[in-house]
Amino acid sequence: MITLTNRQARQFTLRKQGLLGTYRFEGKQGALEYVRQAGCIQFDPVDVCGRNSELVLQSRVKGFTKGMLYALLYEDRCLVDYPDKNLSIWPVEDWPCFARYRRAAREGGRRFEGLDALEEQAVSWLREHGPASSDSLPIEGEVYWHSHIHWSGNWGGKSNAARAALEQLYSTGELIIHHKKGARKFYDLAEKYLPRTLLEAPDPFPDDAAHQRWRVLRRIGAVGLMWNRPSDAWLNIPGLKAEQRKDAFAHLLEEEKLSEIRVEGMRDMLYCLTADLPLLEEVRSGQVPGGKRCELLAPLDCLLWDRRLIRELFGFEYTWEIYTPQPKRKYGFYVLPLLYGDSFAGRVEAVAGEGGRYLLVKHIWLEEGVRRTKAFDAALERCLRRFAAFNGCSRTVWPQE
Repeated sequence: MITLTNRQARQFTLRKQGLLGTYRFEGKQGALEYVRQAGCIQFDPVDVCGRNSELVLQSRVKGFTKGMLYALLYEDRCLVDYPDKNLSIWPVEDWPCFARYRRAAREGGRRFEGLDALEEQAVSWLREHGPASSDSLPIEGEVYWHSHIHWSGNWGGKSNAARAALEQLYSTGELIIHHKKGARKFYDLAEKYLPRTLLEAPDPFPDDAAHQRWRVLRRIGAVGLMWNRPSDAWLNIPGLKAEQRKDAFAHLLEEEKLSEIRVEGMRDMLYCLTADLPLLEEVRSGQVPGGKRCELLAPLDCLLWDRRLIRELFGFEYTWEIYTPQPKRKYGFYVLPLLYGDSFAGRVEAVAGEGGRYLLVKHIWLEEGVRRTKAFDAALERCLRRFAAFNGCSRTVWPQE
C-alpha cells in the first residue's frame, strides 16, 4: 500500500490527466493518445464554446484544434462515435470489446415488426449511394421501434422509419457515423471504413465478469484515482452492481493490475492502475516539470466523473446546471471549472460570439480564498486567449468591457 498526502494525490491525478505542469499531449497524435489513455471521452451535442469532447481535449493537448478531432473520427478512422459512458468517442481498436452490445441490439431489433425490411432497404441504398442522414435516406413512413443505442433510459414509440433503420443499424454495428454537419449525423456501412480483421475479431471478454473487469480498469485509468464506491464513473457498465464491482476490484488487485493508495485525511481507500506507479513516483519525488497552468475543463470531463471524489480530494463542488431551471441556477447555463496549478480556482461562463468574432467572458467566479496575484491574472488571461483562439474568435471581451 502507498500513502500519499492530499496534495500528492491531487498532483498525481492531474499529471495523469495531462493537466499539470508541462503538456504531456501535443497535436493530433497527442489527442489520439489521450483518448486511448482515457478509454472514452463523453460526447454532448451542445455547443456554447465548443462541444464537451472538444473541451476535454483543448485543456490537455497542446495546439489542439477542433479539426483534429474531426479528422481522427471521420478521415483517419482512429476513433469512433458509439455509446460507452453515455454518448462517447473511443479508439477504433476497442471495437471487438463492445460486441455484446451490438449483439443485444440485433436480438432486440427482431421484436419489431417490419424493422428488418427497413434495414434491408437502408443497407441496399447506402451500398449504392453512400452516406445518408435520416433526412436524405428515401424511406417513408413510421415504425414502432425501441432504441438500443443508449443502454440506460432506452425509449420506444413511433419513430420516423428512416431514422429507426439508420439508428438500429448503427446500434448493431453495421453502420458507423460517416461524418456530421452540425448536429446532423450521416451514416454509412462500417465495412467500407473499418478493416475486416477488426469487424470479424472475436470478443476478447466472452463472459460478463471478465468484461466488467475490463470496463472497471478502463474507467479507473480514465480518472486516475478511484474508490470502490457507487459512482457516475461506472455508468453504462451493465450488471455492475455493488457485488460485481467488489469482485472486479478483488480480481484486479489479485492480478496486480490495480494498486492500493491511502490518502492522508481520507477514510476510503483509493486505487490506481499499477501501470501508473512510475508517474506516481515522479509526483512523490517532487519531479513535476513546468510551471502553473490555468485551464478550463469540460462539464463532463473525465476528471469530474465522480463529483464526490473531487469534493473530497480538491474541496471543489461542481454541478453542471444546463438542466437546472434558470431561477434555481447558482451560476449559469454552461459554466466551466477553472483549474490553476493543482487546485480549482473557480469557474467561468464564456460564449463564442456570432461568426467567431469574439469570445464573450460573461462571468468569472473565484473560489473562496483564491488570491488575485499578478501570476494568476497573467495565467488566466493566457488561458482565455487560448480558449478564444480554440473557438476561432479573434478577440476576447471581458466582463468589465
